[in-house]
Amino acid sequence: MSGEMGLRERKRLRMAANISDVAIGLFLARGFDAVSVAEIAEAAEVSKPTLFRYFPTKEDLVLHRFADHQDEAGRVVAGRPEDVSALTALRRHFLAGLDRHDPVTGLSDDPQVLAFHRLLYGTPALLARVFAYTEGAEDALAAALGGPDEVEARLAAGQIIAVQRILARENWRRIAAGERAADLRAVAGATAERAFDQLEVGLTRYRNVTR
Repeated sequence: MSGEMGLRERKRLRMAANISDVAIGLFLARGFDAVSVAEIAEAAEVSKPTLFRYFPTKEDLVLHRFADHQDEAGRVVAGRPEDVSALTALRRHFLAGLDRHDPVTGLSDDPQVLAFHRLLYGTPALLARVFAYTEGAEDALAAALGGPDEVEARLAAGQIIAVQRILARENWRRIAAGERAADLRAVAGATAERAFDQLEVGLTRYRNVTR
């Protein structure tokens, strides 16, 4: 029975990824506002009711591409080794992302990634959803940070997510202006190190090894 459920889930994930990819391809070619849900359903060879079962809103078709990153910071903190602090784990994770040119860090000059970023940040409806997405990331990280003071954890999570977002946007801005990701790696890494140094100055609780 569990194997059957596993197969169903894999099929569901493949279907969602296919619909999202088809939609994003249309959005990149013609613009987000110029493509209707009906056109997406036809291109993906599904009915509109089926599409809406997977994606309640048109914006969700785009956000699906990085939805699994929403609780990434929270997962990094929750899964860190016992002898590693929350901020150290997050610092290492971000720097590792720069090394592999993870699009989430902004340090990717892949043409498709750049086109996706232009779509995302150049469409007001999508940009508004990004802010809601950011709140979800803060919630997940705050829950992982925990501690006796919920407000302190939420304040810390807000600062950490903001730093990661600003670092990623700066990397993307410079690459969009013509710099190569490989050439920018050293500068991006040094900037990230300084940013996390500043976080450790203010967030002393989370620079120590605490659970």
